[in-house]
Amino acid sequence: MTTFSHFPAALGQAPQSGQWPALRRYTALSLMILIISSCAETDQSDALLASEEPVRPSYPTTRVSDHQDTYFGQTIQDPYRWLEDDRSTETAAWVRDQNQVTQSYLSQIRYRAPLQNALTELWHYPRVSAPFKEGDWVYFYQNTGLQNHSVLMRQKPDQAPEVFLDANALSDDGTISIAQVAFSKSARFSAYTQSKAGSDWRSIHILDTATQQALEPPLQNVKFSGITWLGDAGFYYSSYQAPDGSALTAQVDDHRLYFHRLGTPQQDDELIYGGPGDEKRRYVRADLTEDQRYLSIQTAQTTAGNTLFIQDLSQPDSPFIEIPTEDHADTRVIKSINETLLLFTNHGAPNGRLVALRLDQPEPSAWTDIIPERASPLRVSTGAGYLFAHYLIDARSRLYQYTDAGDLVREIPLPEPGSASRPFGKDTDETVYYTFSNYKQPSTIYAYNPDTGNAQRYFKPDIRFNSDDYETHQVFYSSPDGTQIPMTLTYKKGLKRDGNNPTLLYGYGGFDISITPGFSTTTALWLSLGGIYAVPNIRGGGEYGKHWHIQGTQHQKQNVFDDFIAAAEYLIDEQYTKADYLAISGRSNGGLLVGAVMTQRPDLMKVALPGVGVLDMLRYHTFTAGAGWSFDYGRSDDSREMFETLLSYSPLHNLKPGTRYPATLITTGDHDDRVVPAHSFKFAATLQGAQSGPAPTLIRIETDAGHGAGTSIEKRIAQTADTLSFTLFNMGITDLEVQHDE
Repeated sequence: MTTFSHFPAALGQAPQSGQWPALRRYTALSLMILIISSCAETDQSDALLASEEPVRPSYPTTRVSDHQDTYFGQTIQDPYRWLEDDRSTETAAWVRDQNQVTQSYLSQIRYRAPLQNALTELWHYPRVSAPFKEGDWVYFYQNTGLQNHSVLMRQKPDQAPEVFLDANALSDDGTISIAQVAFSKSARFSAYTQSKAGSDWRSIHILDTATQQALEPPLQNVKFSGITWLGDAGFYYSSYQAPDGSALTAQVDDHRLYFHRLGTPQQDDELIYGGPGDEKRRYVRADLTEDQRYLSIQTAQTTAGNTLFIQDLSQPDSPFIEIPTEDHADTRVIKSINETLLLFTNHGAPNGRLVALRLDQPEPSAWTDIIPERASPLRVSTGAGYLFAHYLIDARSRLYQYTDAGDLVREIPLPEPGSASRPFGKDTDETVYYTFSNYKQPSTIYAYNPDTGNAQRYFKPDIRFNSDDYETHQVFYSSPDGTQIPMTLTYKKGLKRDGNNPTLLYGYGGFDISITPGFSTTTALWLSLGGIYAVPNIRGGGEYGKHWHIQGTQHQKQNVFDDFIAAAEYLIDEQYTKADYLAISGRSNGGLLVGAVMTQRPDLMKVALPGVGVLDMLRYHTFTAGAGWSFDYGRSDDSREMFETLLSYSPLHNLKPGTRYPATLITTGDHDDRVVPAHSFKFAATLQGAQSGPAPTLIRIETDAGHGAGTSIEKRIAQTADTLSFTLFNMGITDLEVQHDE
């Protein structure tokens, strides 16, 4: 659940629409619910499709063991512990058998293939990224539509663009991806990370930028790492020690920061921070200021809060200076101006602020506010010699431009309510770029001149989706404790609030992550089918700052589930939908959300879609870097009180035999080493044994795929089509009327 990313932006020119291959005709679908009374008129081959309740699959037998654990004197049965062994032949056979049952069930849905075709057509539109300049070249990412991975292109003035890095050429099936690319100071060298089968484990490959030839063998055992170049000499990167046992499940907690000097073997890399003893940390990474004067190291044991060390590289043998902050405060360097450093921090400011300090006076009492804390959460970026502030106001973006001294220059206009990225670039850039989107507007890139304040549309995708046919608006509803929760609803104009609208309720609620309006092809297809897409900004996220996050953590985690349940009840009470047409969806921490809500209120929804979920709350911390999530969850070995809290909502441990659960499609990847698939395996086996109703409880296990990042478009389309088909079918929608756009 930890990710580090870097998004450079610089000068360039977007491709014109005429440069793209012609798009194929888009096939639009609309929902048609067949009258149940006509079932008697169907022949036997249509019996499954026309029945009111789906036929229950015949599940594989899952061996039950007598394994048990004891927590503070209480015995907890764990009969499917053996499914945690991802290297056993028994687990592999179970995965194969479960996938066969799932695919057999899905194959009976006669609109599954047309739905996948429609999604493929909709996804087939060209996309580019904002450009960025490195050396003499302008770089940008490009995807002609259905390429499994976007291609990194480069171009010189008055020359045709050429391919620089193409992950599609690394494997025939799209299972190898490129995660990040970084250039040395002069851009003579570049380095990129490569991932196989969606794993968080990466290798770093180093190229001569001019020739695009590899310079040396790739670096291994890289995970949750940046690539921070120091001149052209080499770069800083983070690596875990190779774990004992399976690389996909074994616990890792010894993250180390190294400096790799070009031309030397990895075993000779200099250890900068980490290792046994006082410097052992679960997360470590490095950054350099643009002038390469200040090296900063962020270290952490959990996903909230860090310790920041800064070294002045202009002074030989200068020590690292620790920046003192309160526990669980997040602090990082934004830029340097001679001897002054600008830091973003939530120390003493839950919504965040930008401060100035000098290394000879690092104490908070000596800090000066450059952009002080306000009522809304703040994020800051830099470019073209300016600061850019992004505020979230009721989960919607506002952008402002400041001088380095903190003087407001102007607000940057946005076309309508939605989400904007922060403008970002080098200090020498004259133009910076930002993107804007919402649930009905595809992501559009704007080129912005900070000196004039002129913003021009740089690239808007040509997608066969007419956003003018849809509306999106925000409502507020009350959670049981009286807290007002915002929720964004998007649907076709003219929708009738009669309770008969298929509705997809999506949530996350954790890790200080804000869920803001954003366009996706999956959502576009759902909307075009006539569905409602509903997204509440529940507690645990960062939409209203650190306090909002804290209210959804540890002993207060039930607030998250209560907020989501209240969202579903609001949609039903206001006659947007009813339980028979409601599906709930979430991934990762959102998969936990779905699992908890479907076990607490199985009557509230027709379909549950927990994706790559954290579902065993008593053991999540024993896998890979899972213990780093303890700020949000706590751990079952912390105390009796924390164990009891986790047990009270852990989805795996709250499945009750003899209960009628909603139709459930669990999704996971066999190479997910973020939230290991054992969570989903054990939950699926337990749910299949507990289900007393006729609704199917299936698991779809993607092979050669991880937590989601780097997954090929081909796999994403197939999984989305399966998920939507399963959802609609179990809402009683037995057919889709196909309409062709001419």
